[in-house]
Amino acid sequence: MLKIASLTFNPIQENTYVVWDDTLECIVVDAGNSTPRENAALQEFIERNGLKPVLAVNTHGHFDHTLGVEFLKQTYGIPFALSAKDAFLLDGAALSGGIYGVHVGKMPSIDLDLDGQAEIRFGHTVLQVIPTPGHTPGHVSLYEPTEGILFTGDTLFRESIGRTDLPGGDYSWIMRSILERLVPLGDRVRVYPGHGPETTIGHETLYNPFIVEVLNNEVNYKG
Repeated sequence: MLKIASLTFNPIQENTYVVWDDTLECIVVDAGNSTPRENAALQEFIERNGLKPVLAVNTHGHFDHTLGVEFLKQTYGIPFALSAKDAFLLDGAALSGGIYGVHVGKMPSIDLDLDGQAEIRFGHTVLQVIPTPGHTPGHVSLYEPTEGILFTGDTLFRESIGRTDLPGGDYSWIMRSILERLVPLGDRVRVYPGHGPETTIGHETLYNPFIVEVLNNEVNYKG
């Protein structure tokens, strides 16, 4: 059985997920820890639960999701997985963070390019890598089909979607990602987003205004 812990970090209130199974191998999804205190909180959680980190993996490259990756690489000697299509966001992280008044330290280098990668593995767990561009060009979602668990990053939130007005964003693409790649996974799929509370695909098809307006033919998302 997959276990998931959500730790909310940095001034942007980003959800960092520690994910593990019965082997105690774990991955950290979107490590946003940004201060010594947050670093210590993440490390203490990992060690208190006897976990063995094997990978830092990101849904996308925005600074609020990558602030803690270098700490994980240095502390545990683990690789970093991100689509190379989002590498430009790592290069511009200091400038982006400065706009929001957030200090951005050293950004990590990409060890595993998720572009074209079908899955990632740890312990007994296999997560499917689903390309979901729109918020960023290289955005992916991570899906565990047996238990119906989906990490959506900043593509899909509870009753909202990710911004598309930032560099590399595209409304048509994010809606294609949601409606053509995520919604078909099924109503019972549990969604763990990059910000805010958990939700389900079923809830979003009923109450997410961006999805509902398309399903009601009020908006043509294909442009």
